[in-house]
Amino acid sequence: MSKLNNLEYHLVSDGLCWVDGGSTFGMVPRIIWAELCPPDAQNRLPFGLVSLLIRSEGKTILVDTGFGTKLDEKAQRRVGLERPQGDLTAALARLGVAVEEIDIVLNTHLHGDHCGGNTIRQGERVIATYPNAQYMVQRLEWADAIAPNERTRATYFPENYRPLEESGQLKLLNGNTRLTSEVRTAVTRGHTRAHQVVILESGGETALFTADMASLHYHLERLAWVPAYDLEPMESIETKRYWQQWAVARNALIIFQHDTEMPVGRLKPDGVNFRMEPVQIE
Repeated sequence: MSKLNNLEYHLVSDGLCWVDGGSTFGMVPRIIWAELCPPDAQNRLPFGLVSLLIRSEGKTILVDTGFGTKLDEKAQRRVGLERPQGDLTAALARLGVAVEEIDIVLNTHLHGDHCGGNTIRQGERVIATYPNAQYMVQRLEWADAIAPNERTRATYFPENYRPLEESGQLKLLNGNTRLTSEVRTAVTRGHTRAHQVVILESGGETALFTADMASLHYHLERLAWVPAYDLEPMESIETKRYWQQWAVARNALIIFQHDTEMPVGRLKPDGVNFRMEPVQIE
């Protein structure tokens, strides 16, 4: 476990997947982004699948659950899923954490790579992976997930979240929410209209788990670098503008969920721009 003053947290991996580079950088020309992030022969980039495990004030909190184990072989090949050390539950087990110990599962949003592990298939049924957890997501994110449109229905899959409603484990949040005195969420509109980040604060120290507000550190350094899969690109820009200033003012530790090159860093002013400096954690 890493520590933020008295708060304990750990970055837990569900493996990695491969994502189209053009989608990752949107309108930025390939000749520019590929110098920084050379893609593979299929124009793909490796994306980590990092969840955040937090122990705070007697609560064990898991932020996002990866792809889970319900994808068939074709779907796994399509996303380039690689798990040389097993899935998220195996990673938790290596830390000595059983699925029954999780008190809260917080979904930053309900795209498949963030909530697929919410549930598991058990025979003909789909049930909660974490049987004693309360699952939390923003109310507007839930509304978008249960009534997707032509663009979003390929990213929202009911088997990842509907069973939680049926089991009574679902809790819908209405905006920014405090989970403990050290852990809170904040809505960061752009990737989806109710995407949320997670903020850790303890003893004057601060950390920010960006999720898909900034999938890679390049996205937070550069306002105009907005992925094609952000549903509200101009909202993404304004959201990042705010959080750039917020992070610098607090010298916040920034945790990137998908960045295999720089999973953790601190944002620093660089003239009129910003640059990310890598940070090593335990």
